[in-house]
Amino acid sequence: MRFLDIIVKKREGRELSTKEIGYWIKEYVAGNIPDYQVSSLLMAIVLNGMNARETSDLTLAMMHSGEVIDLSRIKGIKVDKHSTGGVGDKTSLALGPMVAACGAKLAKMSGRGLGHTGGTLDKLESIRGFNCYLDKEQFVKQVNDINLAIIGQTSSLVPADKKLYALRDVTATVDSIPLIASSIMSKKLAAGSDAILLDVKYGDGAFMKTPEAAIELAQSMIDIGTALGRSVRAMITDMNQPLGRAIGNALEVKEAVETLKGNGPQDFTELCVIAGSNLLVQAQIAKDVIEGKAMILQAIDSGQAFEMLKTMVKTQGGDDTVLDNIDLLPASKYITPLKAEVSGYIQHLNALSLGVLAMKIGAGRETAEDIIHPAVGIVLEKKEGDNVTKGDVLAYIHHDDILPQDWLDDFYNSYHVSKEKVKDTPLIYKIIS
Repeated sequence: MRFLDIIVKKREGRELSTKEIGYWIKEYVAGNIPDYQVSSLLMAIVLNGMNARETSDLTLAMMHSGEVIDLSRIKGIKVDKHSTGGVGDKTSLALGPMVAACGAKLAKMSGRGLGHTGGTLDKLESIRGFNCYLDKEQFVKQVNDINLAIIGQTSSLVPADKKLYALRDVTATVDSIPLIASSIMSKKLAAGSDAILLDVKYGDGAFMKTPEAAIELAQSMIDIGTALGRSVRAMITDMNQPLGRAIGNALEVKEAVETLKGNGPQDFTELCVIAGSNLLVQAQIAKDVIEGKAMILQAIDSGQAFEMLKTMVKTQGGDDTVLDNIDLLPASKYITPLKAEVSGYIQHLNALSLGVLAMKIGAGRETAEDIIHPAVGIVLEKKEGDNVTKGDVLAYIHHDDILPQDWLDDFYNSYHVSKEKVKDTPLIYKIIS
């Protein structure tokens, strides 16, 4: 088999066979196919697509390119949640404890942030002493003991995705539904959970720019998971503005803590409660989402969800006392209020722009080698639909260095204010089950 023939076949818009896809992934991971040839095939896939069978075959080949985690020793149905990424998305920090407090087994492997999207591991590591890297025995034992563990992905999990994603990132081949779907689902399936909830985002701060594109991606991933015997649901959610109010690692931990105590932002709380109710149905703990929602709200009101976060942090070596006093979390050198320059209604708040601005002051990474500054970020006081008067605080900037003028200009350009009240956009566009 010649790889050149595979490139030509896809360039001409024809289907690749299961054998051809398996050969590509196996030989590429082994180092026997050069990057420049794989780049050519990736571009052909971007231009000509893949059908459902090809996408499923690619997912399986990637999934089996490395270690597949066996969670069979964890009692009960194992659930997992995946977000396609966004600005201010700290959902795992609150959702995990909520469902675990209700009896669900959440065994989650997470990643680090790159670019304008934050990583769950970076947020957790703003808690002093937190250990993201448990071995398999520790991981299984912890989920059996307390229902919850959030750890870093092992280096042996889906090595094909690591190689392919690095190549896609520099060859303008990220935006392809078959490539995105196979990338996400190969990792989720290799991580061993029985049930997966997908939070597929659309808008300025997401890969998918429209709800229709997000639905297409979600359906592709549901089809892959269902064909392999997993329970998969998807939420289609708006990322045209940041989720919640906090953007930045320690700041997002604080917001997650407040949400678990019942004091979180309305949009973030809504997302967590609805996601949690669906996960409880998938875990066969709640008979329907109405019962699931009641269970999640009870876990918050009783304090059990917050105590579950403390238990997980302590079990993984972190200082859980900072969760009782969030002022002990890392703090920035400066906190600067930025005030509205005009009066009116906030018509639009650019999530991508604000995510990039947070990254530029140290809350994220432009390259994998960049060092995260856990205390810095942005806390929004005004969001879409809010009425503002000139002089009102739009946001508080937590920073360690002086903010340059071009950064300030970009911040104000992220807000679009009009004289007319704008129509509210629902956070959750659709749920697919």
